Amino acid sequence: MKNILVLSMAIAGMMIAGVAHATHASKGDVESGKGKTAACAACHGADGNGMKETPLNPRLADQVPGYIFTQLKAFKDGRRKDPIMAGMVAALTEQDMADIDAYYSSLPASKAGISEQDEAAALEGEKIYRGGFRELNISACMSCHGPSGAGIPVQYPRLSGQNAAYTEKQLHAFKDGTREHYMMNPISFLLSNDQITQLSLYMQGLK
Repeated sequence: MKNILVLSMAIAGMMIAGVAHATHASKGDVESGKGKTAACAACHGADGNGMKETPLNPRLADQVPGYIFTQLKAFKDGRRKDPIMAGMVAALTEQDMADIDAYYSSLPASKAGISEQDEAAALEGEKIYRGGFRELNISACMSCHGPSGAGIPVQYPRLSGQNAAYTEKQLHAFKDGTREHYMMNPISFLLSNDQITQLSLYMQGLK
């Protein structure tokens, strides 16, 4: 009962916080954002679908509206740390961030898929994504990110089709605390390294 109450309070807090961010993100202009993403293409691809050469960089196309805005703000104010992104966002205004968010969320995501040799691991990841891990009281990932991995605007990012290498890196960052999030830290801490790999592969192949 206590765990359910804590989770409910956490979700409510995130929803309230998300409203303020959504106000800015909703004002973003797609065309203006397109003109402000030239430098982003070097790491995230011209169409926001990433590049095979840089799998540790996230795919941004078709991300839920508002999420990229919140992450750019986190990089700018230091809540999320990355030396490359810190330099990229230093001169961005909130309007710039809202425009970039609007542009990437408007782009179609290309199909990612996984290799045949990764299918068995991905199927193990599916069990956790859809059913959680009862032994450690871990909730199903789809309870926040949706059955199809499409996410919820502002609050929870789209995970379907995301580069497995990037997702794995972020889950490890949540696990060791180098990336902070009040819900993802305790969840990731309980996951084994194998489970993190399996989940990451499943989400990359998720349509």
